[in-house]
Amino acid sequence: MKLIKPIACIAIVVIICDNTNAQTPLFRDEKAPKEARVKDLLHALTLPEKIAMLGNTSPAVERLKIPAYNWWNESLHGLARAGEATVFPQAIGMAATFNDDLLKEEAGIISTEARAKYNLAAKMSRHLWYMGLTFWSPNINIFRDPRWGRGQETYGEDPLLTSKMGTAYVTGLQGNDANYLKVAACAKHLAVHSGPEADRHNFDAVVDEKDLRETYLYSFKKLVDANVEAVMCAYNRVNGEPCCTGKTLITDIVKNEWHFKGHMVTDCGALSDIINIPGVKTTKEELAAAAIKAGINLECGGILQQDVMGAISKGLLTEANVDTALSGILRTQMKLGMFDINASDNPYARFSEDSVHNDYHVALSRKAAQQSLVLLKNNGVLPMPKDKYESILVTGANSASLEAMVGNYHGMSGNIVTVAEGITKAAGPATVVQYDQGSDYTDTTDFGGIWVSQNSDITIAVVGLTPLLEGEEGDAFLSASGGDRASMSLPAAHIAFLKKLRAASKKPIVVVVNAGSAVDITAINAYADAIILAWYPGEQGGAALADVLFGNVNPSGRLPLTFYQSLKDLPNYKDYAMKGRTYRYFNGPVQYPFGYGLSYTSFDYKWKLEPLAAYKVTDSIRVAIDVDNTGNFDGDEVVQVYMEYPNLERMPIKELKAFKRVTVAKASSATADIKIPVSDLQKWDLKEHKWKLNKGTYTICIGKNSSDFILKKSFTVK
Repeated sequence: MKLIKPIACIAIVVIICDNTNAQTPLFRDEKAPKEARVKDLLHALTLPEKIAMLGNTSPAVERLKIPAYNWWNESLHGLARAGEATVFPQAIGMAATFNDDLLKEEAGIISTEARAKYNLAAKMSRHLWYMGLTFWSPNINIFRDPRWGRGQETYGEDPLLTSKMGTAYVTGLQGNDANYLKVAACAKHLAVHSGPEADRHNFDAVVDEKDLRETYLYSFKKLVDANVEAVMCAYNRVNGEPCCTGKTLITDIVKNEWHFKGHMVTDCGALSDIINIPGVKTTKEELAAAAIKAGINLECGGILQQDVMGAISKGLLTEANVDTALSGILRTQMKLGMFDINASDNPYARFSEDSVHNDYHVALSRKAAQQSLVLLKNNGVLPMPKDKYESILVTGANSASLEAMVGNYHGMSGNIVTVAEGITKAAGPATVVQYDQGSDYTDTTDFGGIWVSQNSDITIAVVGLTPLLEGEEGDAFLSASGGDRASMSLPAAHIAFLKKLRAASKKPIVVVVNAGSAVDITAINAYADAIILAWYPGEQGGAALADVLFGNVNPSGRLPLTFYQSLKDLPNYKDYAMKGRTYRYFNGPVQYPFGYGLSYTSFDYKWKLEPLAAYKVTDSIRVAIDVDNTGNFDGDEVVQVYMEYPNLERMPIKELKAFKRVTVAKASSATADIKIPVSDLQKWDLKEHKWKLNKGTYTICIGKNSSDFILKKSFTVK
């Protein structure tokens, strides 16, 4: 009997250990396969709990120790609306860098700060809006018309540039760990969505299959191929189908054709909008069922949370339909490590306060702003030698404006450098720098700073727009057009102010323009010796501008959109056909072409490797261009490669197919190596409803912008 007791004790211990292991649900085991974990959690949840998790504001499931979570977060050009974070240049400014590697690095910083803030908040049991790991960025809609106020959020008018920048952003944001997402990115807004803002909740964008595939869906396909975790459907309709319940976009193309493995989320309130479309007859239960069956996994709004149960009661949905929808977002949460019992294997769990807005992040924001600035005019006044100008006036409505620095969907850093501050710091204590606002946005007769300008060696006037004058419906509350712009004009007060400055003094005037889109530069051209387009350049915008003005950095930004002469040159704003729009289909005179931007130095190109005489679809076109710096300054050149197509119906006039930023020291050379898969020259065949490589003669055009080609070479496709 004495031998039996120890054995019995051992057996009891084993039983206790087994019970302990059983208390850890499979869905919390980070070592288990993700699909098994998702199925386990679905089995553990009740139907009401599942339905409650289908909205962006997901309540806690206390019995399973699952905290509340808000899916809505923004990171367009830095963490937005969440306290201290590094503020990078607005997206349109990042597009002007033509530097996808830089944007990828920026996105990596954004996600590092996001992880750090999430970790800190979670430790304090703060499950707050804008502190999550799921980001509804980037905006990859095509900026087809300069009237659209939200165009500043995009990467411009070109599908290739948009796809390259969008892919860089997504891959930088989501990280490269084999087991975990750093954060989850979201491509928005699927798919034909670029204004008007006033009609965005019920507008029907009518577009044929060719423009849909070649222009509006091109970047979405590229980001799906890059494994973007989420796609957001837009408010409007496309060819009569609501974007968030229509079968064509979500079911047929994104899910079935592209085999998208992430989750679909609606824009905020998009399902509620459908009920309000004139002529639409549907109940909320029918709407909830239509969204789930179309492939929606998550709603920003309350229709699914409130009405899916009713849809089930009426036989419109089953619990299996709910499981299918919910599994998409549970899978994302698994990838993010949200349910892990042990965070030690998560490489992002260690990020903390020192990962937010540190010196390296600030320096990269400054570098990004430097490369985003576009020099539009220079009669030789720039760069400004410090020993030449002893007194400087910084003036203009935007010269000390916070709004003009941060753009929309912005964060805050506590370290935002306005133009006035940046120039003052860079000029140094031995230079007289004065500041005067000079004008506001409406008064065309009363100005300040005129006398000071007359008595200063040079005047830096900062004018233009802010996100209060152009932006999203409701946010741009000073816009007379609901966030959009009715014209390309700069504020009349700013034009009158510059005219007054020019009339009062013959001393140099450098004009800096803030805007998120194309504006009428011709109206101020006569009053300026130099003009720089600064976009909304982020927290280090003032410092970056000073770097360029004083010649510490050579300007290298390029326009990611066409500056038309007038809106009269464009089709009706509501017309979504691409005919007559963007450099690809507009052949008239312009202020500045797509890809334009000046430098302090000059560059020349010559072939190092020319294209072959003929190619087939499986080939790649490989060329190399030697770029010679023939001027007196080191600088970056953006080599742009365009294609002219065979003379067939509905071909683009020309189309960007590659670009390469190269750094070239003065009196030196650098080589740009370019590779273009021939398959990238395919166009959509409307008769056969598929991509087709057209045989014939193509011409590769190497140039400084879309209207200035230096090298050209034709070849045939067999």
